[in-house]
Amino acid sequence: MRKLYGYYRSSAAYRVRIALALKELEYESVAVNLLPGVSEQLSSDFMALNPQGRVPYFVDGDVAISQSPAILEYLDEAYPDNPLLPVDIDERAHVRQLVNIIACDTHPLLNLAVTQALKMNYGVDQDGINAWYHRWMPEGFKAFEALLTQSKYTGRFCYGDEPGMADLYLIPQLYNAKRFKVPLEGYPIMQRIDEACGVLKAFKVAEPENQPDAPQS
Repeated sequence: MRKLYGYYRSSAAYRVRIALALKELEYESVAVNLLPGVSEQLSSDFMALNPQGRVPYFVDGDVAISQSPAILEYLDEAYPDNPLLPVDIDERAHVRQLVNIIACDTHPLLNLAVTQALKMNYGVDQDGINAWYHRWMPEGFKAFEALLTQSKYTGRFCYGDEPGMADLYLIPQLYNAKRFKVPLEGYPIMQRIDEACGVLKAFKVAEPENQPDAPQS
């Protein structure tokens, strides 16, 4: 049985949930509470699985992988139906360019480990964290929107008219932007893609609020 260790509000786990839903792959969700003071990702049991102490962590039979980019590439190669990447090499490179704006330059600055370090080590309060989001998230969004605007490959989604790898990275980041009230008026194509993804079942079931470990109102 496949298992996905994650946290409902983890952007990286969110990406993997979307991919599993798009590929119609069943899995067991194993919650790892990342909240400071709980920090189950640093428990001895979890560290024995993933020495980095991060989510997501994915198990598929004898295969066990951390890091969402590796998990997503694995899923696309192991389960080629409903592909996440284009066939042509130049088009794959274009999609990976979009992906890496978020994966390499945007998300790492905004993840929980960084924001907690800002709070604990440098005395940054929540207003400061919000300002940090407002400073760095638009850096990636501006480039992402510009590439979508320029590219002949942009369709209903980031690439063409079927959801794929770039959308898996974009939608969780837009979720975070809305959570931290980062203005989105300057990104009309991204907003349109967000709406297109939002009506699809695969994206709905992957939403943080729909996870077993999400707080119940």
